[in-house]
Amino acid sequence: MKKSIKALAAALLICTAITGCSAEKESVATDGSTSMEKVIGVLGEAFETETGISVTYNPTGSGSGIKAVAAGSCDIGLSSRNLKDEEKAQGLNGTVLAYDGIAIIVNPENTVDDLDVDTIAKIYTGEIGNWSEIGGKDAEIVLIGREAGSGTRDGFESITGTSDKCKYRQELTSTGDVITTVSQNPDAIGYASVASVKDTVKAVKVGGVVANEATIKDGSYVVQRPFVLVTKSGEKLSSAAQKFFDYVTSEKARTAISSAGVVAAN
Repeated sequence: MKKSIKALAAALLICTAITGCSAEKESVATDGSTSMEKVIGVLGEAFETETGISVTYNPTGSGSGIKAVAAGSCDIGLSSRNLKDEEKAQGLNGTVLAYDGIAIIVNPENTVDDLDVDTIAKIYTGEIGNWSEIGGKDAEIVLIGREAGSGTRDGFESITGTSDKCKYRQELTSTGDVITTVSQNPDAIGYASVASVKDTVKAVKVGGVVANEATIKDGSYVVQRPFVLVTKSGEKLSSAAQKFFDYVTSEKARTAISSAGVVAAN
């Protein structure tokens, strides 16, 4: 009987120790750009496999992710645009993780397959309103874009020179929503991260250049923007968050970043 009691006590101690370890498992909280879902997912999985530290991702959009870092509600923010001067003034720091192309997408039924930046700008500002004006069928162009504060929208409008001029029919809150909406409307046009584009939509060439890793890297595909890690200047990250930051910005993360369809910055 004494041996049984001792064995039970030992088992309870082991269970308690295991439970304690599980409860105290390290994790890293990221928040922000919906366009960065794929690359953060790939990096988070590789990092957890190597270290046992889990990485959570909250897809709220670039603007919200930046605010989350400032408020201290996440470890690392994710932004698909560079920080603005007023955000830097709040003590935030941006580190470019990778570069991503912004694909101009249409429905697969659309026969238009090449647009230059000037034409894209005219479409989004309403100067060109029918597909027949640019070689397509006789149908009104339905403009799909992202919500204010989106890094993808900021990048697209900055590159095309259309800031505060776009005549959107719909302003959606995620990359996935834009892709789904364009896939369901033969007259729609939208923009989304190249890494997120699926077969349900068609990415048109821009100025005769296809969006892919090689053309993003050499700069010939001009509609591109940075993927940025946002942290607080002068404040130390947690041990787990610092390990993740060091990992994703190191040489060993290049293959994982590339597998997500974007170009590593380092």
